[in-house]
Amino acid sequence: MTKKLWILTEERPKKEVLGQILTKFTSSQGIAAFFDTLRIIPVLNHNLLFTCTYKVVGVTSPAIGDVYLKIVSGQSSFVDYLVFFQESEPREGDRPLFAVEETKTDDSESRNTGVFQRATKFVYIDAFYPSIDTTMLYNLQVVQKESPTQTNIFGTKCFRTLGVNLMGKTESEESLDGWKSVDELIAFRASMRRPPSGNVPILIEQVSADLITVSGRLVKAGSLSHDPNIGALSLIGATLRKLGWQHRIQITQHGLTQKMVRPSNKFVQIANHLNLEMEGIEVPEPKFPDSYWKYELTGEKLGTIFIHIAVEEFSEGFAIYENHAGCERGYFYTADGRPLAVGKRLTDDSGYMSKNAEKIAIPDLLIIDVSRLQLVNIEGERAQNVEAGIRQLETFANFEQTYLALYYPDFEILRTVVLYGGASEAVEKLEVSLLVNDKGRILLGVKAPMIFKESIENLLSFWKLSR
Repeated sequence: MTKKLWILTEERPKKEVLGQILTKFTSSQGIAAFFDTLRIIPVLNHNLLFTCTYKVVGVTSPAIGDVYLKIVSGQSSFVDYLVFFQESEPREGDRPLFAVEETKTDDSESRNTGVFQRATKFVYIDAFYPSIDTTMLYNLQVVQKESPTQTNIFGTKCFRTLGVNLMGKTESEESLDGWKSVDELIAFRASMRRPPSGNVPILIEQVSADLITVSGRLVKAGSLSHDPNIGALSLIGATLRKLGWQHRIQITQHGLTQKMVRPSNKFVQIANHLNLEMEGIEVPEPKFPDSYWKYELTGEKLGTIFIHIAVEEFSEGFAIYENHAGCERGYFYTADGRPLAVGKRLTDDSGYMSKNAEKIAIPDLLIIDVSRLQLVNIEGERAQNVEAGIRQLETFANFEQTYLALYYPDFEILRTVVLYGGASEAVEKLEVSLLVNDKGRILLGVKAPMIFKESIENLLSFWKLSR
């Protein structure tokens, strides 16, 4: 039987990313394949119930049966995509063929998050799938910075030392190779510009024949949660081990107390995996989850991702903003296609954002229906939390005034709730446009936007004609 390609993701799958993953797969496996326009189709069974599976159409190869997508949830620091090549649907104990982490962030937006914040994922996955093939995929939505920062070069060379593949980004000559030695790594870090006075710099020092110290603050808001530095220190620790350092590595100036260091924290798990010490702290035995991932069966994003894909595949509508629960925050796209990062708070006339300014509550999804001049502002919720979803609709005024009224002044704004789960066989609230229940039944509300009705009708027709 021909094997199938299974792609598991926490995110809303993007066709441009899937294209890169498929290219990597066929190239690495030496498989001949023909690529047409990719489509992502929600799979309905013979009763027209949604199966929480998506089929990728547009790939033809005698070596690949079908390509399927499933939405999962990571137990902790999960990469964006796991790829399996096997006959049956993956189980939690199966080993993936490779893993892919996607980022839209470049130096032009942040020195740290583009490299360090995601580094944790590559170190963490090694504890579950040792020596797995990993890739950092740059799906940049903004123009890449012409000259990379020293931080970017340092982090990229660490990735290369660990064997992480890089795709979708032009690299400078300085970062084409990994580190040759521990001494080279330490010397480069020491030559980098220091942070402003008062910040703890990340410095690496070999203080004796059997001890290397790495300084870096790990405390944030009274807990072990400083994500960029967690990523940086994890990456440095893993790189030192890869370069052959078998002796002590101690994290210093971290700012933690013993109470903050819990067995289930991802950095504690990584510290145990890499045998890292923390100055003045007894690192507890880690409490790893039973598995690296599990299938998502109840989350609200199952509903919002479903309608997002259904609209884009079965109508002329498309999303101009997405922040599906638990997923990476996207850009807001203006009418001329410019990507804008959505602010967390209101700014004044000069563009200054005060820490005391009003917050901007953001939707889970924003769909544009150009032909009807409508914007559909969507809050996703579990069916059991329908009232909370309805209340959340009342908080979108700042988002709509700051972005929608400014960049789409001629469009009508519709606010609505999309639900997933529960046993109900009908939509009971006027504010709810769509319910996909536990059985996979797709139910539209009486006031559902026309773009929803059109998309679902076309999806159902597709499967009726396919049988």
